[in-house]
Amino acid sequence: MKRLIKLLICTILVATILLSFTACKPEVLYGDGKGSTESELPKAEADLDSQFGVDKNITVENIDSYLGREDTVYRDMRMLYDPADYAAIGGDADLSFSIKGFKVVPYPFIGSLQTLPVDNAYTGECLYTVIWNDDGSIKSAAPNYMESELALKELFPQDKNIMLTCGGGGYAGMTRALLIFLGWDETKLYNIGGSWNYDGDNKFEIMVYPENADEDNFLATWRADYAYIQFDKLHKIAD
Repeated sequence: MKRLIKLLICTILVATILLSFTACKPEVLYGDGKGSTESELPKAEADLDSQFGVDKNITVENIDSYLGREDTVYRDMRMLYDPADYAAIGGDADLSFSIKGFKVVPYPFIGSLQTLPVDNAYTGECLYTVIWNDDGSIKSAAPNYMESELALKELFPQDKNIMLTCGGGGYAGMTRALLIFLGWDETKLYNIGGSWNYDGDNKFEIMVYPENADEDNFLATWRADYAYIQFDKLHKIAD
């Protein structure tokens, strides 16, 4: 009996020690590949001095430290093939690369564009007709389809932090402005700026450059996690 009591006491002591080690274990910040505990994100805060309201804390320069979080979704707002002449301003109309973990959700299919400093901007179908004020704020936003709100809430879940990028920062800024206008929490919406300036370790190529210089480059579109919206399958709201 005494032996059984001693064994029970030893078991309790070992369990207590193990629990104390677990409680005192230091937090492992996300990004080192050794643990799943995530550090708290700084609240999104647009830098009003930047052209498109890029976030003050999280940008394409440090986004690698914030990838892969379970409390966050990642959206690349570029088109696979953009008709706008971004080459004229040093950009890239084609989605030649993206960042690992980012889902491609083209803003021009989400809402009407602001006036752009390039020719041939997209003017086709989109989920919301957005009227922009001259100062870049939104005057009104109306759904064009019965499914517009459903699509927006599924593509941009309101219970998550949302990291937004594009080519130069403009589409991401428009997306952020529209979501805020429609009721999303602005402290969870991060415009991390233009991926044209991204030089991190999580870049993946979508453009393929053949070894034979005489062959044309092509986009391996199947590499992209792409949100496809087929407008003719949606139900148009009557004017």
